[in-house]
Amino acid sequence: MLTALSFIFTLGLLVTIHEYGHFQVAKWCGVKVLKFSIGFGKPLFAKKFGKDQTEFVLAAIPLGGYVKMLDERELAQEINPSEPQPKYSVADLKRAFNRQSVAKRIAIVVAGPAANLLLAIVLYWLLMMMGVVGLKPIVGVVAEHSPAAAASITLGETIQKINSKEVTTWQDVRWVLLNESLKNKSVEIQAINSNHEIHVHQLDLSGINYDDAKQDILAGLGLTIYQPDIPALIGDVTKNSPAALAGLKTNDLVLTINNNKVKLWEDFVQEIRLHPGVPLVILVQRNTEEVKLIVTPESITENDKIVGRIGAAFKVEQSELDKLFVTTHYSAAEALVKATEKTYETAIFSLKMLGNMLTGKVSWKGMSGPVSIASYAGQSANLGLKVFIGFLAVMSISIGVLNLLPIPVLDGGHLMYYMSEIFTRKPVSDAAMIVGQKIGFVLLGFMMVLALYNDINRLITG
Repeated sequence: MLTALSFIFTLGLLVTIHEYGHFQVAKWCGVKVLKFSIGFGKPLFAKKFGKDQTEFVLAAIPLGGYVKMLDERELAQEINPSEPQPKYSVADLKRAFNRQSVAKRIAIVVAGPAANLLLAIVLYWLLMMMGVVGLKPIVGVVAEHSPAAAASITLGETIQKINSKEVTTWQDVRWVLLNESLKNKSVEIQAINSNHEIHVHQLDLSGINYDDAKQDILAGLGLTIYQPDIPALIGDVTKNSPAALAGLKTNDLVLTINNNKVKLWEDFVQEIRLHPGVPLVILVQRNTEEVKLIVTPESITENDKIVGRIGAAFKVEQSELDKLFVTTHYSAAEALVKATEKTYETAIFSLKMLGNMLTGKVSWKGMSGPVSIASYAGQSANLGLKVFIGFLAVMSISIGVLNLLPIPVLDGGHLMYYMSEIFTRKPVSDAAMIVGQKIGFVLLGFMMVLALYNDINRLITG
């Protein structure tokens, strides 16, 4: 239910903002708007408002929307002698979309994607004023024979800069590495160790596999997130989980599992993961006494592997967590600058990835459809408001960028026509637009089929 509601809310918001951009700029340019529709198919709600009696429609299929403006070319195509035709005055026809200057038509077409990009800026602005929380980029165990090991990056170092760009969280590190990998085969990493000594490393990025959507870029480079030595002390226990059914309680200290000593939480988790569906004898210290319990980890699929899980979290002192996390707050002005930069960088990155898909450098497996979007919407909503806001911002940028592609039937295709009109000093012919529309539908259909195929493939393979 959360996934379904999050998906509907996400599409509803992003489509509404996109179409409102077209609608509002059309009104500012004096164009008569006939219909504003959110969704396709059978209308669930329809009502006319305003001086122009614009019909506002909420339709059954929430996978898009449209703004219909008065256009004499469409009127000519829609004439049916058996039906009464709407009568438009001379004043109305002067407000037809096709009679507007090229500059106004460009402004109306660009307004939809621009509205999505502006929404992303607003969302990132709110996030940055609320405070951005992240894990400090402290390096954990470096995998042997990996690019990170070859670069002499060591356990405990804190990454400060990548190619002179400052990073404060692992999220920053991932983003910068991914961006840099599209234009550089290696990057310069500046890090500081526990003795406050600064080291510079040259990290090879050529081995990054863009085709494997499941692989974390850090893992591919041999980098891991630092994990302190946490005792196997039970924290929160999920209701009706294997841990709860076995009798595990908060503050229980795990001593042994199947008579094997347990020193750290990581050891405990590893044993649980290795024994899905297998009863395990656990000895815990509860206050001053020792209690023996039997827990059977439930089986779950994770990265194509069956692992065990019991539904218990570790307990750690807040002071220890504070050493690992950093919270960055920005003023309203600083947040606006950062939000604009973030939106611009994400949009450019999206365009680069699309370009690399066309050239074959990046696999088309990375393209996602409605099933994946629904899944990500549900997961992000489940993780909290800030994560969901970040997801909405990324999705809004994606829709804005996608609609600016020079594909007929998309906003970018119409923009291409109008730019041609500027140079040739005459509008693109109706015949050329019809051919372009057919090509556009084929290209868009291909992309939709490919995205759905990727969605289904992910579902089948887990």
